[in-house]
Amino acid sequence: MARKSAKSTSRKDEASPDTKTVKRAAPARAKTKAPKQGPASEGGGGRSLVIVESPKKANSINKFLGSGFVVKASKGHVRDLPKKGKDMGIDVAHGYAPTYEVTAEKNVLGELQREADKADTVYLATDPDREGEAIAWHLREVLNLPDERVRRVTFHEITERAVKEAFGHGGPINMDMVNAQQARRFLDRFVGWQLSPLLWSKVARHLSAGRVQSVAVRLIADREKEIRAFVSEEYWKITATLAPAGSTAESDRFEALLTEWQGAKFEAKAEAEARAIHDALAEASYAVTSVEEVEKLDKADPPFKTSTLQQQGAIRLRFSGARTMKIAQELYEGIDVDGSGPVGLITYMRTDSLRVSDEAISNVRDLIKGEYGDRYLPEKPNRYAAGKSAQEAHEAIRPTELSLSPERIRTKLSIDQFKLYQLIYRRFVASQMTPAVFAVTNVVIAAGEGVFKAQGKVQKFDGHRRALPPAGKQEDALLPTLAAGQALDLLALEPTQHFTQPPPRYTEAALIKALEKENIGRPSTYADIIQKIQARKYVEQKERRFHATNLGIVVTDLLVQHFPKIMDL
Repeated sequence: MARKSAKSTSRKDEASPDTKTVKRAAPARAKTKAPKQGPASEGGGGRSLVIVESPKKANSINKFLGSGFVVKASKGHVRDLPKKGKDMGIDVAHGYAPTYEVTAEKNVLGELQREADKADTVYLATDPDREGEAIAWHLREVLNLPDERVRRVTFHEITERAVKEAFGHGGPINMDMVNAQQARRFLDRFVGWQLSPLLWSKVARHLSAGRVQSVAVRLIADREKEIRAFVSEEYWKITATLAPAGSTAESDRFEALLTEWQGAKFEAKAEAEARAIHDALAEASYAVTSVEEVEKLDKADPPFKTSTLQQQGAIRLRFSGARTMKIAQELYEGIDVDGSGPVGLITYMRTDSLRVSDEAISNVRDLIKGEYGDRYLPEKPNRYAAGKSAQEAHEAIRPTELSLSPERIRTKLSIDQFKLYQLIYRRFVASQMTPAVFAVTNVVIAAGEGVFKAQGKVQKFDGHRRALPPAGKQEDALLPTLAAGQALDLLALEPTQHFTQPPPRYTEAALIKALEKENIGRPSTYADIIQKIQARKYVEQKERRFHATNLGIVVTDLLVQHFPKIMDL
């Protein structure tokens, strides 16, 4: 039976619009006692109910709470806007008041209601972000809980210390965060319901469009058009193989590239032009005109946030964004590593913050000093600035307990869990280490009317690379000892043909980076966006790169024509 959600008169401070709940709703509730201060288990008081999203998370935190707590899972969202109806579930004429319908399974909601009826206090311990705050609010509304019996608790890691501290500092639901989530949800609904009918009438009935997914498709479609329109142009390079005059040692050989010819930048568009210059240089004398040696520092990258975790998961582990986030969720919600029950191995994985707690920094600095030595420990902790929109109450993604090294708990993790945990662990340790140091040598060489340049690069100190080596093969570019005025022998001179290349198609890592740069969606939604646009056949992945389909290009062109502001990048 449908009914309107009950409203507590003590919620005057809330900015949320009036809402209605349709379909299944909770029964009327009896009066109950006000909660005690602090967790009920601490004082031996009345029974408390704790609600989280997932059964695994419930199992993980249950062991940290006393017998006075019952921990249950809502299994995700419990309400949503209806999928049918002419008003999209939002009454624009009356302050954008939404009508929600209950989406939770009947048995799940029924169990939550029964436990809530028996509890003195209900702790809403959903995730510490906008989505989690919204779920907490929806639970309060659907279960018809008065404010005085509800406490909102948040923690960014599932460890005993963090959970107990959170339960000692419960507070009200943050309605600013709830309203921010509702605003995004309303925008998604408004835009989707405007865009999709156009596609149904012009292309095909089953198609969909949205505020985020359609703009993401446009990025790929625009790149596809650039590639199709690209006209390749021929160009040539001339490379000299040189050595100090009279030297026959293999280690003294090095290559230099022609950069100037007759006082101007070297450019050759055809073989005949390149051959003519080659012939002139073949008869020239070669000598060093200058040698510049500089020291360059390669500073550590910050610890992971959601977007960079997905990018590096794709680059280093060849994981899709969805796979990375699924495994990260498992590591966050808890793994049993010692037989005493599950414990969270990483902090919350949906974050745009680079902040790290003082305690975590102190712990990692102790580890660096002990395992790597003083040379690897900077004088002061490395600090990283996050973007303007970052929620700095959160932390970066990091291991919760540094004593649980990847190697120590390897047998307790799946192969994928180990790979991702190792990456997160090493990235965090590396983020607080000293820079790597390189000696870079730039050499300028004169040869007749031409100028050649060569560069050498040698790693002098590995620094943070000791903990997390860079992705891909890294080799020193060695040069022999050279000095200004030194004569050189020309060992070989090779003209090579090349062609300009179109811009590359997006890899998953590159697409995530572009989405973040263009402020399209939120990092926590990137994996879902990428899955959705593939499922809709707007794009397809070939050899780890995204190709826009003809359908994706047609749909994008149509939406850009009719909704240019929504589709603007």
